[in-house]
Amino acid sequence: MSGPAPGEAPGQKRLLVVSPRFLFPMDQGGRIRTANTLHHLKGGAFHVTLASPAPPDHARFAEETAWVCDEWLHWAEPKPGKLAKIAALAGRLPVSVLSDVSDAGREVVGRALAAKPDLVIVDFPHAHVLMPEPPPPASILFTHNVEAEIFERQAKIAPFPMRLVWAHEAGKMRSFEQRVLAAYRTVFAVSERDAAALRAAYALPNVHAVETGVDTEYYAFHPRPAPIEDGGTIAFTGAMDSRSNIEGIRFLLHEVWPLVLARRPRAKALIVGRNPPPALVAEARALGYGWTFTGFVDDVRPYVAQAHAYMIPLRVGSGTRIKVYEAMAMGCPVVSTAVGVEGLAVIPGEHYLAAEDAGAFAGAIAHLLAEPAIAASVATSARTLVETQCSWAAVTRRVEGLCHSGLT
Repeated sequence: MSGPAPGEAPGQKRLLVVSPRFLFPMDQGGRIRTANTLHHLKGGAFHVTLASPAPPDHARFAEETAWVCDEWLHWAEPKPGKLAKIAALAGRLPVSVLSDVSDAGREVVGRALAAKPDLVIVDFPHAHVLMPEPPPPASILFTHNVEAEIFERQAKIAPFPMRLVWAHEAGKMRSFEQRVLAAYRTVFAVSERDAAALRAAYALPNVHAVETGVDTEYYAFHPRPAPIEDGGTIAFTGAMDSRSNIEGIRFLLHEVWPLVLARRPRAKALIVGRNPPPALVAEARALGYGWTFTGFVDDVRPYVAQAHAYMIPLRVGSGTRIKVYEAMAMGCPVVSTAVGVEGLAVIPGEHYLAAEDAGAFAGAIAHLLAEPAIAASVATSARTLVETQCSWAAVTRRVEGLCHSGLT
């Protein structure tokens, strides 16, 4: 064992976290989950070292980086071009994993491992490409999704010939996930549902669920005024360069929204998230809908606060979506598909309204807008749930306990 790390308190164990993503801005579920977990671990039983890529503008996030770790080790963020990604279709690795391959990253992680941390958390299966083979025995893989499911679900709804591409990538991801997860003694999943799916798919002996959390003080409750007659504002938040979100918003635009307007002709939608595809924005504009695409925002709360309902029209994805709990914490009643709330301890009709097809989705939105008392009841029940069961402090206490188990 080498000497104490800078800032290491007596009795602290050394935790190395290897992430394939820079954690800021916190505009994606995985970043939010990892950053909040590390923040609550820091200063406790563990001295936290984070190893991750760094974008060119990382200096502006110095305060945020210090918020999550005692020490940050980094390398230049890799940026494979389109030709490299196309070529990767014929390779062994899934294309989505290619973006995380980095010789510089492996070198930084190798030096960090040479300092002999007590425990290593590998954040996402993608980060395994930065690790040695085999990884150190005291290593935990934290998977935020059942990754292969995302590709398999996309293949089911994609048109030909893209369906074949997605199916091919799904097979590669299934093989990659099987190989990588089996290399770790312990795996963290983000819900009991995901933990069960991973055990069933890959025969993993030691998978633990770490539930999703939310900052209920930051996402404060806001009572909703009644919407204007025949109107109302619906919000969606999420990175709009995500394939899952793009597909969900296209479904909303072309299949759901015409049915909403038939009942609420002055309804409007706020699509809040970075990098919305210009073609999608142009489609909404050409249809003459009252939609606003914000692009990147520093804070989603003002947009959710002005909405009368929150929609999650996702049909593709895996893991759990933190945006569900954020909207619920703010008192915005939620309409969601099963995929949108998958793995969360929420009850349809009590904490949110469930809808799968376009007619049901439009009907649920119109119902919340037309019946403010029902909307308020759903919102209040959901807020009570997240207040009592879903704080980040409670989630991190479980992570800390499981980490100590991983040391024995």
